[in-house]
Amino acid sequence: MPKSKITSKNSSTHQPVGKLPEDQIKANFTEMHEPLTTSQAEIEASRCYFCYDAPCITACPTGIDIPEFIKRIQTGNLKGSARKILEQNIMGGMCARVCPTEVLCEGACVRNTHEDKPVVIGLLQRYATEKVIEKKEPLFERATPTDKKIAVIGAGPAGLSCAHRLALFGHNVTVFDKNKKAGGLNEHGIAAYKALHDIAQKEVDYILDIGGIKIKPEVQFGVDFTLNELSDDYDAVFIAIGLSGVNPYKIEGEEVDGVIDATRYIHNLRQAELMSDLPVGDNIVVIGGGMTAIDIAVQSKKLGAPEVTIAYRRDEARMKASQHEQHYAQTNDVKLRFCSSPKRVLSKDGQVTGIEFDITRVALDGKVSKTGNTYQLEADVIFKAIGQTLPDEQLGDSTSGLKIENGRLAVNDERKTSLDNVWAGGDCVSGGEDLTVSAVQDGKLAAESIHRYLQTS
Repeated sequence: MPKSKITSKNSSTHQPVGKLPEDQIKANFTEMHEPLTTSQAEIEASRCYFCYDAPCITACPTGIDIPEFIKRIQTGNLKGSARKILEQNIMGGMCARVCPTEVLCEGACVRNTHEDKPVVIGLLQRYATEKVIEKKEPLFERATPTDKKIAVIGAGPAGLSCAHRLALFGHNVTVFDKNKKAGGLNEHGIAAYKALHDIAQKEVDYILDIGGIKIKPEVQFGVDFTLNELSDDYDAVFIAIGLSGVNPYKIEGEEVDGVIDATRYIHNLRQAELMSDLPVGDNIVVIGGGMTAIDIAVQSKKLGAPEVTIAYRRDEARMKASQHEQHYAQTNDVKLRFCSSPKRVLSKDGQVTGIEFDITRVALDGKVSKTGNTYQLEADVIFKAIGQTLPDEQLGDSTSGLKIENGRLAVNDERKTSLDNVWAGGDCVSGGEDLTVSAVQDGKLAAESIHRYLQTS
């Protein structure tokens, strides 16, 4: 029987796959960063200056008291350290793995100088939280249950953060999600090498253990239920649906077989029983400059792709993926090409064979212009990783009354929408940073606002 094939959603031709045996792939998908041992954690914790006005706290979107949780590690109080983290960021375990700490807390660390290096805050946070999460050690007690009901649409970081905080207040929460498994991007959209040992689901289970949270999986917003129905049946609604649309190239030939949405492939990889059954190209080109581009490129190499190239239309300094992530891609033999804007996809008999780029220049103000020169790369697979959108169909008929701003839902500082009893957060709202940690903060702020609203309604 032939192995599975790479196909685009609108085509019938395909590419052969299966380059590495399963045991080799498992060996390739090792930890991006090895966890700290107890002695390593204690030594690293001792490097912290425990600043009174610590800039690392300001740099953390969820406001974790970083010096305090590190001090508790130093004194051997691991549960106390985990509590200090999780009371501000209930998804501190996954955030320790996926946060760009090098530009957030560690980037702000006062030890981050040419002569020194920052405290490895992310690894310390992971050290403090993962044993608590894996053992389901209860650190929080739910308040006396109330008669208030809240609907949360989306079981990703924003939705679960909101649900946990509301349940902590004693309210009853029902979370609606389109997927079979809860977790959102942590479960379905993060590179597999960043979330080994089923940590994303362990964190979901830990969150649900607070009680008062019910998950309704495999239901689609705007199809199986509407916003009006939820508003009538529940005291408040929190929308955390993420972004399901993919920005098009808007170039000639992008609909041929072999041009694939990177997020869809990552989803399939994370849910695959055998990664050796996944389709893998020979010459892969990834278009984009963010974390998704790095994730799909590195994973393609780990799956056995001989040639993988990331092409980004701006220069290296403006690439959204951090220098740390770029370096990690290069150490995995991913090639990076800058100032390369897709011009047209090359194909034969409906199958991609390559891609042509315009060579660009980037002005000091960030504006991109074409130089008039072009070049081509061979490719049997092209991954689109150029950002996602909130398409109208994702909301179904639920847009009535919801203010849209820059293609996303408009919210105030408390994450309240233009409707009286509806809040929103995560990637689907305007003005966000599209980070897991920022989505967690959105959910927390919305929950606190909803709680205040319920107390007066």
